[in-house]
Amino acid sequence: MFVRVLLIAAVVTLLGWSLLIRDSDGAGRPQSYVVQPGDTLWSIAAARYGGDPRAGVWRLQERNGLVGTTITPGEKLVVP
Repeated sequence: MFVRVLLIAAVVTLLGWSLLIRDSDGAGRPQSYVVQPGDTLWSIAAARYGGDPRAGVWRLQERNGLVGTTITPGEKLVVP
């Protein structure tokens, strides 16, 4: 009997919790950046991300499908 009550309470709790949970908008929309003359992935990563710019360069490459590090002025990059 106690196990049934405990199981029913757990199911009711999970159902109630699933109704109250909402998506977080904390991440926001992805931002874009238009490459300026003289910009490099390194300079963009250093300006946009804290810490080691290498991680930022990798994130920019992954998000934008870049194979190398070559970017051109006027190119629009998505900044994660």
